[in-house]
Amino acid sequence: MTLTGSGSVFARIDRNVLGLPGGTRPPLMVQVDSRAVLLSPQESRKALYGPRRDAALGAAVWRQAVTDARQEPRDGDGTGRLFVVWLALPGLYRNLYRILRLWRQVDRADLEAEAVLAVLTALDTADPTGPDTGGRLIKEAVNRMWAYAKRVTREIPILDIHALAETRNATISPEERPRPPEGWEVHITPPFRRECLYATLRFAERGPRRGRPRTESRLPNLVFRARRHEEAHIIGTLALCPAGALR
Repeated sequence: MTLTGSGSVFARIDRNVLGLPGGTRPPLMVQVDSRAVLLSPQESRKALYGPRRDAALGAAVWRQAVTDARQEPRDGDGTGRLFVVWLALPGLYRNLYRILRLWRQVDRADLEAEAVLAVLTALDTADPTGPDTGGRLIKEAVNRMWAYAKRVTREIPILDIHALAETRNATISPEERPRPPEGWEVHITPPFRRECLYATLRFAERGPRRGRPRTESRLPNLVFRARRHEEAHIIGTLALCPAGALR
């Protein structure tokens, strides 16, 4: 039997079926031709997946297991339905590992849960006497695993543009702004355009040294670089004010 991680869905099903209170699950009685055969859970799986499996015995195992599960009361403990899921698990491992190798972002527990749900759903309409009943249950689970994996890999995180714009355009009140002592602040405010992101640019310079304001020497060059051609579009306005002054 293929081993699974202790925290996986398949592993929990293994423990529930093989470690039922009071001992292991009661044997399954199947009819093969004119004889009755008692099989333990392990023998039932061996009849389905063993190297010397008997097709007639395997069909009898699925027929009896599905019949017992379908006849189980809805308010019962669900051991019959869980046993059918447990019988189907070895038929799912190959595709489970293929999916996990192809898409590492797919969560294994979610993938196993999808497979179990598919088996239980298909069990509600399964025909115990139909051809290849077990194969149909396994096929439903495999298809659902692949469909889930493909759906998950198509889910690409999308940036919340509105939230980003609100964050970038958020203004800080003058009382909260750090103020250089006796310095200058230059604020460049772009015109409002709904189709664009915009924010106020702020440059601060410390106060003058040795009685000479350094801002005076830099302001002409700043204004020169900020000028525009008379036919160009306005990109913003520039304001120069003492640090902390209201604008």
